[in-house]
Amino acid sequence: MAADIRIGISGWRYVPWRGVFYPKDLKQAHELNFASRALPTIEINGTFYGQQRPTSFANWYADTPKDFVFSVKSPRYVTHILRLREVEKPIANFFASGLFCLKEKLGPLLWQFPPSFKFDPMLFEAFLKLLPHDTEEGLELARRHDAGMKQVFLAIDRKRPLRHAVEIRNTSFVTPHFIELLRRYDVALVIADTAGKWPYYEDVTSDFVYLRLHGAEELYASGYTDEALDRWAARIRAWSQGSQPEDARLIADLAPPHRKSRDVFCYFDNDIKVKAPFDARKLLGRLGLEHGLTPLTPPP
Repeated sequence: MAADIRIGISGWRYVPWRGVFYPKDLKQAHELNFASRALPTIEINGTFYGQQRPTSFANWYADTPKDFVFSVKSPRYVTHILRLREVEKPIANFFASGLFCLKEKLGPLLWQFPPSFKFDPMLFEAFLKLLPHDTEEGLELARRHDAGMKQVFLAIDRKRPLRHAVEIRNTSFVTPHFIELLRRYDVALVIADTAGKWPYYEDVTSDFVYLRLHGAEELYASGYTDEALDRWAARIRAWSQGSQPEDARLIADLAPPHRKSRDVFCYFDNDIKVKAPFDARKLLGRLGLEHGLTPLTPPP
């Protein structure tokens, strides 16, 4: 079975993108409609900052093409504020908030940890145990939401897989025990290019690979050169074919389980200077994946 390679952007509502990526006369309400036809996937990041409504998820579903996929950034309330302590109810709230309105368009869930969060094996494993791996398990968890939640969505169209990815920003995670836990619970390690600011490792720990490209030289700002995009294309080919790059930067020496293919999700987050959507399209082009997408005019 061929791998599903999805390359897109983190978020879509940015003022500087208007008149550059988005046409000048495009209404803000139509930006997702435009972006989802120019790129095959988007990472929803509003969910990181606050709880969304079921109607928002339903509208996002309706605004996007049939074969589109969303990744969803999980709430910072769990990772940054509670810091994984007593989080079963908040995670249940997240699943009850409308995720299941995305149906077949729901892709991986991203759990990003702050630079100050250090690896605590027992705490982290307790968190991994909570994560549901299909929508039936997710629905069961969602039913344990706070009684005070005013708007919930507690229905699934059918049983579907749920995937999770973890982005770390503290060197205390650089231990084989962390990689062993991710593999045991089938959770992907995010391969995060952060201009050298935070740890960069490429261990494959699940049946898919998740990349976040925040900027090669300047965090959230700098674009990627043709040479850099060629390098990312080669690495994505290797991961999608079930292997890994020969020069992969690894925490643990143990090779991942052999697979004929792996799905790959890659999101550009170098949004400040309107680099992300155009870099994503260039990378899609290198992999021969631009067919059917709306043509784009790169900025001068």
